[in-house]
Amino acid sequence: MRWLLLAFTLIAFVLCFTRHSPGAWGLWMLLGLIGVFATTLAFAQARIAGNARDDSLSEYDLMRLREGKPPLRDAPPEQ
Repeated sequence: MRWLLLAFTLIAFVLCFTRHSPGAWGLWMLLGLIGVFATTLAFAQARIAGNARDDSLSEYDLMRLREGKPPLRDAPPEQ
């Protein structure tokens, strides 16, 4: 979705700078600026989601975290 937003934003700016009437120029500039804002948020959300930890941990893993130990699913196998 973020790549589509980027493509539509670039198309809006191309249309903005190829229009001759001020009304069309203003409309495409407004859509381009909204697209820049939406595209930036979409790429930031994708980066945050890519680095985020899983949503849920078991009660045992939460207890280990409170004790300062890593959760079992992240810990290396103990020998």
